[in-house]
Amino acid sequence: MQPALSTYVFLQQRLHPGLLDALHKSGGPDGVKTIEIFAARHHFDYNDRSAVRDIANWFRSTGVAATLHQPLYFSDRGSGQWSRHVAPNVNLIDPEKSHRITAMDEVKRALESAEQVPIKACVLHLGHKGDPWDTRALENSLTAIEHLKAFAHPLGVRLLIENLQNEITTPEHILEILHVGHFDRVGVCLDIGHAHLVQPTSDSKPNLGIDEAFELLKPRIAQLHLHDNHGSKDDHLWPGSGNIDWNNVAKHVATLPPDTPGILEIAHELEETPSSVTTKATAAFDLLKRTSEQLQSS
Repeated sequence: MQPALSTYVFLQQRLHPGLLDALHKSGGPDGVKTIEIFAARHHFDYNDRSAVRDIANWFRSTGVAATLHQPLYFSDRGSGQWSRHVAPNVNLIDPEKSHRITAMDEVKRALESAEQVPIKACVLHLGHKGDPWDTRALENSLTAIEHLKAFAHPLGVRLLIENLQNEITTPEHILEILHVGHFDRVGVCLDIGHAHLVQPTSDSKPNLGIDEAFELLKPRIAQLHLHDNHGSKDDHLWPGSGNIDWNNVAKHVATLPPDTPGILEIAHELEETPSSVTTKATAAFDLLKRTSEQLQSS
């Protein structure tokens, strides 16, 4: 696994090269190789070509790879209003066609930043928390992916579907969407924290969600979102701060290609500083590395 970080931890702040420097330093002596840019206008204003150019210059000068997380909101909520507990309003598979079109247009605006920033992949959300799986959800998912794939491919950007807390993005349904749509180049961003929130069917299967997600999605996994929780809320904590079994995660990660980015996606509500992020991210990557080495030696 390749150490990587998301700018999500700094979501309340305007993204600038100084914050990127702090993330880059968190991967040890050589720094992280990939940084995920969270597309929110108050954070990364993808509509401002000057701001995009500044970020692009940083990535090109450092050689760090970039990935993009799709925008979740249309408007600039500002640092005092943003909260991951407020329902997103960008919904690529909204029941209303006009809303779907507007959502896809917003994601395309963010993807246009790949004309300057060397973005390799873009993570997509299909639906919102608790959304049900039905024929309409499948059809709308196929339409959204096909439309955005046609836009992203010429920019050299690969689309990745993230598992969420809804029925549409269970491992089984993600595979069905990709199979029915013949989306051979579309991959998966496996979110470990979200997979952990899948409730086990018995005490004998404490890692049910994570185990099944890896088992079914492994051939499609292009990157990971790494964060911890206590099994009830999507807390986005530092690894080791919740009750995820990271020994079990390391066992599965060892079966992935070694260059698969493992992106720490930590809650901005923790109000970390650039210095604390560098320190805690380095510790988190050391934890994951030690766990992996212990498994290999046992």
